[in-house]
Amino acid sequence: MSHVRLIRAALPHLRKSSDASVLTITSYVVKQPMQNLVLANSVRAATVGLTKSLALDLGKEGIRFNSIMPGWTMTERVQELMAFRAKNSGKTVEEEIQKQTAEIPLGRMGRPEEFANAAAFLVSPAASFIHGVALPVDGGIIKSTL
Repeated sequence: MSHVRLIRAALPHLRKSSDASVLTITSYVVKQPMQNLVLANSVRAATVGLTKSLALDLGKEGIRFNSIMPGWTMTERVQELMAFRAKNSGKTVEEEIQKQTAEIPLGRMGRPEEFANAAAFLVSPAASFIHGVALPVDGGIIKSTL
């Protein structure tokens, strides 16, 4: 509900803007769910549904709605997760990172600035005709073509 509440609160200001844009952030699991993450997979998919619905309903008001579906990105949180996995598996952090990146066609995790570049583009005037999309920023980990 945080997305709903925040967007609802922002709508009066968005309606006054000449270049209004909303960007929601989900995860690649929207298109490729992970095992044992039922709640997270469901909520993230709902966020993309909300984003697309608002794009359809509010596009006529000039408010653009898009979403980003990041894959594995080397953030502090991911570093902590890799350390936790290493501790539990008896492996090194580097081994856990290699295990995770083996699934990524580019062979590495993303960098925060790569995510930021995509986000900045989507909310910028340069993306003025991009509306209602869920953009993977995932190094190719999503196997689906749709």
